[in-house]
Amino acid sequence: MACQVQARSRYCDADPIFGQVIPEVIEDKLICLATENEQYLSKLPDQAGCFKETQIVEFIFLLCEKWHLDQLARYQAVELFERFMIKQVEQISRENVRCCEQGQGSSWSSLKDQIDDTFVLRLVSCVQLASKLSLHYNIVNNDTAVKFLQSLKYSYTKQDLLDSELAVLKTLHFQISVSTPLAYVELLLEVLGHNGCLLPAKPLYQMCVQLLDFSYLTRDSIYDTLLKIAIENSTPSELQVAKFLTVKEDFMLLAVGIISTSVFILNPEHWKQVVEHLTSITGITSQSILEFSYAVLKHVIGSTAPKQHYRGFGTKAPQNGILSFK
Repeated sequence: MACQVQARSRYCDADPIFGQVIPEVIEDKLICLATENEQYLSKLPDQAGCFKETQIVEFIFLLCEKWHLDQLARYQAVELFERFMIKQVEQISRENVRCCEQGQGSSWSSLKDQIDDTFVLRLVSCVQLASKLSLHYNIVNNDTAVKFLQSLKYSYTKQDLLDSELAVLKTLHFQISVSTPLAYVELLLEVLGHNGCLLPAKPLYQMCVQLLDFSYLTRDSIYDTLLKIAIENSTPSELQVAKFLTVKEDFMLLAVGIISTSVFILNPEHWKQVVEHLTSITGITSQSILEFSYAVLKHVIGSTAPKQHYRGFGTKAPQNGILSFK
């Protein structure tokens, strides 16, 4: 995984600025992110992805835009909310089992009502926490948050917001500085620059961000296409869907696929070279990268687009690069 270093980086004029970190630090960070990704996938909860539905992601994105938060904050808010809600569901499930064992009957209905009643409040709290993690320090204060909630006809107070924020923090054991796919994208672009990929950094980064937004908003559709490619079947079984969960939650695969698709759109003549580099850096096969790019591009362009749009892939994406469990 060693980085090939050149004296000058092609990313030095990009925003954010690439090429300013020494290779040893980049390599250490890459190893750290790869390890973190593998550890998360190894203990993936069954509910992973359940709270990344399009409506939830769109709500968070629009709220972050309304409050002028940066790209990192919007992804962190989505990931924080997802992890918090999964933990909360797990806690409620344990409580429900305990009540049943003690002969108190099922309390699921009342506990579910509690989730429903605080859903938007918790979501806003996750956006607030994400804003506090932003390097731009554009923090969403309680006055702003209360005003927004009141505009939605909620009667929450500042104390409710403080209590909600504390509830999120406690549930996540105060571990809220979570890595997002954007961190993977930025780091891989940095490595590509050091490895001598001569690409226009700023437009490439901007395209990556746009496609990352798109992938969050059309997540189920993209991965549904990817699963069908992997199994060569349009009707996956429940077992195949369950096994595919690790693919849907793989941030490294997502970042590699986003970069590959961005290069294909902006600089198709460099696409194969970039895919080779990405394979060398991450260990993800070129076949898997191709399939992911195909799935994303298919939904960007539309399934009814003429086949010449996919000429770089051929008329059909090659099969079984990611999974083989027919």
